[in-house]
Amino acid sequence: MLFALREGDAVNEHSRPNQGAASSPEVRTEALEDLLIEKGLIDKARVDALIERFEHDLGPLVGAKLIARSWIDPEFKTRLLADADQVLQDEGIGGAEIEHVEVKANQPSIHNLVVCTLCSCYPWALLGLPPSWYKSSEYRARAVREPRSLLRQMGLDLSEEVEIRVWDSSSETRFLVLPERPAGSDNMDLEALASLVTRDAMIGVAKATNP
Repeated sequence: MLFALREGDAVNEHSRPNQGAASSPEVRTEALEDLLIEKGLIDKARVDALIERFEHDLGPLVGAKLIARSWIDPEFKTRLLADADQVLQDEGIGGAEIEHVEVKANQPSIHNLVVCTLCSCYPWALLGLPPSWYKSSEYRARAVREPRSLLRQMGLDLSEEVEIRVWDSSSETRFLVLPERPAGSDNMDLEALASLVTRDAMIGVAKATNP
């Protein structure tokens, strides 16, 4: 679902969406992990290594390489925007929560932002572990109600002339933002370009990193 908004920049004093109360799933998960470690049922180092690998290697890097390739291959970009599911199939990319993916390209006059207003639907296999703020009720509400103000407080200050399009993920559809290629990256290869693409840029709360 698309929400295309211009809003009146209501001000909230928090620089990041609320991380959640003590009863949040993150806190309960940490408590369960601590209990299992205490009883010797799991090894903390192995758990941390697995999370690190999924978060930084198996997760965002997959999506980042798709973005980088689209920057240097116009035909690939066209296919990715037209039918991301077919591209993922052709590239042998599968995994959690990417049964149907749509890619939305940023332009100088259009900025795309992804949220899941009902829960926390998120393309794990492309972006890795979802950040806690993405799942917070504050982010989910403000992304639709006041996206420009929210983005500003997350460090992305967009001109009033830029239209913000908010895409609401669901159990049927996940969205991925294709950020604009940063200036000064013309001579960079695929691997170097992929290093400029962050998880936050593919959610839409940031731009690709400048080289």
